[in-house]
Amino acid sequence: MRAIALSAAFLATSMVTVSPAHAEDVQLSVYGGYQTAPHSGVTTSDGTHFTAGWDGKSFANPPYYGARATWWLGSFGEPDVGLSIDFTHAKVYAGGDTFAKTPGWTHFEFTDGLNLLTLNALYRFTEPGRAWTPYVGLGAGINIPHVEVTRPSGRTFGYQVGGATLQAQAGVTYAITDNWSVFTEYKGNYSWVNVDIDSGAKLKTNILTNAVNVGVSYHF
Repeated sequence: MRAIALSAAFLATSMVTVSPAHAEDVQLSVYGGYQTAPHSGVTTSDGTHFTAGWDGKSFANPPYYGARATWWLGSFGEPDVGLSIDFTHAKVYAGGDTFAKTPGWTHFEFTDGLNLLTLNALYRFTEPGRAWTPYVGLGAGINIPHVEVTRPSGRTFGYQVGGATLQAQAGVTYAITDNWSVFTEYKGNYSWVNVDIDSGAKLKTNILTNAVNVGVSYHF
């Protein structure tokens, strides 16, 4: 449903007359896209070690999506410097080859979200009269995974605070009107995940997610 709403907003704003970017103070953005994750090593405190092969399945329910609020510091004389709070509903599924290495494990996912909440510093490269504006950003925050593990000793199913997350992004925004713009970007997150599983054990893995996003922003 969120993906359908995002697509509708993108198409609607595409029909409006183009206007140059301006030094607005606040913008609200929503986005979706295609997200992947490379393999990562997994260890448990009760002696299991293996490499998980991750699938992103960006468009499977629940889909990959995100939202952010950005404050450009024009009021402080820095219109090209901004701060953002960014929430991303990333996700990863352990592939079939993972279970061949883990006898008795039948389910291993973070799919009601490897949810990422970050505070970021942004810089945009504006030019007067130009409708498109490149930008870059760096940030840090926390990951809040929905931990789903089924193995011979038990089942784990629920949200936890997993640990720290670092974020990097680079993209370009295109002004459609003074209040609306669309954007595309690359966004990468590196997350240290340390969670509780059944039988009092801990599970640790470090997950790198890579995403290409498309979104729409409202400026005011």
